[in-house]
Amino acid sequence: MSERRTIEVALGTSGLDAHGMPLRAPLVSHGGKAVALDPSIMVPEPEMGSDHMLINIGPQHPATHGVLRLVLELDGETVVRCIPHIGYLHCGFEKIGEYRQYNQIIPWTDREDYLNSPGNNVAFVLGAERLFGVGMTERCKVLRVMLMELSRIISHLVWLGTTSVDLGAFTPFLWLYQERENVYNLLEGWVGARLTTTATRVGGMAADIPDGWLDGLRAFLRGFPKTLEESVRMLETNAIWAGRTVGLGAMSAQEAVNAGLSGPMLRASGVAYDVRKDFPYLDYETYDFDVVVGTAGDVYDRFLVRVEEMRQSVRILEQALQRLPDGPVNINDPRLILPPKHKATSEMESMIHHFKLVMEGPRPPAGECYVPVESPKGEKGYYMVSDGTSKPVRWRIRPPSFVNLSAIPKMVEGHLLSDVIAINASIDIVMGEIDR
Repeated sequence: MSERRTIEVALGTSGLDAHGMPLRAPLVSHGGKAVALDPSIMVPEPEMGSDHMLINIGPQHPATHGVLRLVLELDGETVVRCIPHIGYLHCGFEKIGEYRQYNQIIPWTDREDYLNSPGNNVAFVLGAERLFGVGMTERCKVLRVMLMELSRIISHLVWLGTTSVDLGAFTPFLWLYQERENVYNLLEGWVGARLTTTATRVGGMAADIPDGWLDGLRAFLRGFPKTLEESVRMLETNAIWAGRTVGLGAMSAQEAVNAGLSGPMLRASGVAYDVRKDFPYLDYETYDFDVVVGTAGDVYDRFLVRVEEMRQSVRILEQALQRLPDGPVNINDPRLILPPKHKATSEMESMIHHFKLVMEGPRPPAGECYVPVESPKGEKGYYMVSDGTSKPVRWRIRPPSFVNLSAIPKMVEGHLLSDVIAINASIDIVMGEIDR
């Protein structure tokens, strides 16, 4: 039986921060010896003799939309300073990817922003395909657009539903989550999975859509706008909703650009930057849709931008339905694509291709690339470095949640404690891609 060890946390003052405020350094007593921890994790104490108070929000999940800890210094109910702490969910995706073949990394992309799993799948293989120097079939291209826009709708529905709950409106949450369930039913009918789909492959897709799937998508596109409009009608002219969102956490266009914000956070401040338009991929430049921008850059504008983006996603999906061609979903390249099962079990050459792809993996030429896409939360990019082997030497992610969250101290200072919940919710973070 192993020795039971007791870890006690004491508090002692050690040094001053950049503002001349005393730092409170945790002392960990282990085996009777007290050792001060790294000063970088010290929490600044309010000035001696002041009426300021330190409180923690999180790292429990409710209201922080993930295992996020916000250390707030308050003057009464007014936020004087906010210090975000991350790292409670660190999963090491980027390092794990360096020990996986390219197709084996796709399930890990599901688990970054898990509200945008299909979109992450598409984004990763776009980068891998550029590294391999291969393209995709026309049918695959349109199916990937469908995946990305359905994924955008799912993510925005979760944001709108949970933010409504945070601010006291429960009914829209129920309506919107039912529509989210309808999308998950479509994904389940396509690839057999719901939340984490692993829907793509380098050079193609995990599977083509089954018979009747397009009819299900058309039915969703007929019913979803009605539910969305009814939910929005309950909120956009509601005095309580307006009082909890208008004027809060405002970021000017210059401030948003300087902070590196992207996605609805940036567009709500009036900057019309959308990767689908500015750096087109999957032929997005040929689709008719609008880039939605706000004017005030506050919580209310972020709400309006995300709602309108769902309407634009419906427009894109309707166009994709019209242009979906027949043909294969995978490219004809035995170096990348597994042979059909009936051939792998009956032809020696196909069996060899299957064995080498599974055991050794495809090998791209040496090189590097960075491919960005417009995820529901902003610009998501994948950077990969190949040395010619079947596994990337480096795999790095540019997660919009991580960059957007960095602006929260600026957005909450001067607001009330209750406003912190609304402002934090408006960023639309998922800790899986922050603590990657």
